[in-house]
Amino acid sequence: MLTRLIPDPFKRGRVRVWLLPSLLVLAAARPAGAEPCRLCSADPGEPEARAAAPVRVEVEASLDFDRVLLTAGSGGTARIGADGTRTSSGAVAPLTGRAMVGRVVVQGEPNRSIRIDLPKRIELLGWHGGRLTLSAVTTDLSSWPRLDGSGRLTFQFGGEVRVEGDAEGDYRGDVPITVEYP
Repeated sequence: MLTRLIPDPFKRGRVRVWLLPSLLVLAAARPAGAEPCRLCSADPGEPEARAAAPVRVEVEASLDFDRVLLTAGSGGTARIGADGTRTSSGAVAPLTGRAMVGRVVVQGEPNRSIRIDLPKRIELLGWHGGRLTLSAVTTDLSSWPRLDGSGRLTFQFGGEVRVEGDAEGDYRGDVPITVEYP
């Protein structure tokens, strides 16, 4: 979704931030058509381990700060927590109700532990060459995430963006999400 912003004569600046998660999914399954290793088993009578179900990742919602409005020429910070809380500091006006956390669904082998990695910082690029950094990326994942009995796990993520007085524009960035069986 791309929205055109109409300048507001009463606001000094505006920033719209979208984060589009790019996904990197790694599964511990062997490639299709690959031969099993016949020398890998310690016991020749031991049954062969079954291949893990492939991991699938779906982004239900992108992290979206909507409009970040500066009320003065100095900078400020806008933050969306993984739990959906919205805070702002400095010269940044409160975030609107349309600002939302990113939401991701992972599917795979039921009751299996998984490892999910997201970067702590993400570079955001503006349409006119500007740059911002999304930092303090957080999730609501437990320390040891595990797929449920139906092979599904849903998690949310948020972050913090620092905006300076000359950062007007639309900014986008990719959030690389790596998901794999340990």
